[in-house]
Parts: sequence; structure tokens; C-alpha cells
Amino acid sequence: MHTHPSHPPAAPSPAARRLLLEHDRQVRGSIARRLPDGWSAFPADRVLRVRTPHRGFAFTDGLHGLSEDEVDDAVASTVAFFAGHGEGFEWKAYSHDHPALVPALRRHGLVADPTETVLVGPTGTFTDAGAPPDGVGLRRVRLRADLEAIAALQSEVWDEDWSWLAEDLEDRLRSAPDDVAIWVAEVEGRAVSTAWLVRLPGTGFAGLWGGSTLAAWRRRGVYRSLVAVRARHAQRLGVRHLWVDASDDSRPILERLGMTAVATTTPWIASPGGHP
Repeated sequence: MHTHPSHPPAAPSPAARRLLLEHDRQVRGSIARRLPDGWSAFPADRVLRVRTPHRGFAFTDGLHGLSEDEVDDAVASTVAFFAGHGEGFEWKAYSHDHPALVPALRRHGLVADPTETVLVGPTGTFTDAGAPPDGVGLRRVRLRADLEAIAALQSEVWDEDWSWLAEDLEDRLRSAPDDVAIWVAEVEGRAVSTAWLVRLPGTGFAGLWGGSTLAAWRRRGVYRSLVAVRARHAQRLGVRHLWVDASDDSRPILERLGMTAVATTTPWIASPGGHP
């Protein structure tokens, strides 16, 4: 079911439009050159098709300038590509993409996951976002055991199997050890929240990814403290802007901290074999 953020972005300001242009140029425009080693790219029809050990992905530049039939053909050929491998995939669509894209995705059997809000802000704004509450410690991690604990926490938070995440994070650390930094927030040795920073090499952007907190520890400042520690690390790396594809839960926190909503993005999902 296609869901929209509770508070969709208002008409973008000139500043938001500038940030969106930078996001599209630097974030969307750098995907092909920053894939983890275990991922394989198959560009075709202005679609970057990516196979991973977990699921496939389809990325585009928005497909502007194509006819409606050409957009439909791009979707159809991508569905056929992944169906030929017996794999499901996710097509990441944005609110400012070609207007024919979403109807084509729906027509070819993809189903929308919840819509997220694309937020961007200057790194220095978030370095003092908050300290961890009493009894909570922040620890940067790299070991497989910690990555498996992160996967288990994500599985608990989202009530689905995220066991694949440990291998994915390990692959990212192995592929680009200077560009990925992972933290856990712990209470008496147990992780209660996790988050990581992914710097996009050759750009001025880094992504705040994976921020998830156990229900009992929400609204205590844990998430804000993980924003702050990642922002400080990004600042040391010389990163100018942080970006998040935010859920409805995290969006208001990040906007209060100073991030700007520039667009929305929706993952459209095709199950293995190309059938929803």
C-alpha cells in the first residue's frame, strides 16, 4: 500500500530547491561508483540495475526527457531483467521523477513501501544535537559479532528478518573502510539503538543511515545523540552536507535539529519472479 508522510513538504523554497539539485547531482549521481564490492551493476535504458546478495535495486536520474512509452519500456525491461534471475528488487522513485514513472511501476506489478522524506542539512548544524541520556554509552563498532547484534536489533525494531544486514555492513566496511562508520548505543552491554554514517566519496555528502531504537528507549534522546556523534565524525572528514531518507518517526526530530525537506522518496518493490 502506498503511504505518504503525515506532513508532506510544502512548496520548496529557493534554498530547498538548491539543496535538491545538489542531492540529485551528488547523491543520486554517484551511486554507480560507490557500490560495495559484493554488488554488481548492469546499466541499461537510463536505469542502473544492481544485484546484491540480499535483493536487487533499480536507480535512475529521474528519467526526464523520455516519452511515457520509453518510461514504460524502462520499467518493463527492468522487471524482466530481475525476473530472469529469479530475484526481487526495489525501485527507488522520487517525487520529482518523470510523472509517468509511478503509474508504470504500478502497472508492472510493483508495490509501494512507505514513503520517506528526503532531508538535507549542513553538517555543522548537528554536531551538538544531543548527548546520550544517563546510563547509555555510544560505541563505534566493526567486529562481526557487533554487526550481528545490530542485525538482531533491526529485526526486533522492524519485526522482520534483517539477518542479512550483518553481511551487508561487513561488505561495506571491507569495500570502503574510511567511508563507513557504525555506532551502537548500549545499556549495560546491550544495544538499544544503532546507526551508521556513509560518506559518499568524491562528493560533499554523507548519509545518516540505519537509525533504529528499541521501543522502550525512544523519546529519551538516544537517536539525537547518534545524530550528533555521526555529524562530528562527518565534520572531521570534511563532509559539507548530511542527508537522510527519513521515516515519519525520525523526520520531525531531524527537522527540529535543522534539516530541510527537499523531496519524498518511495521504494517500489517487486517480489522474486516479478510478481507482487
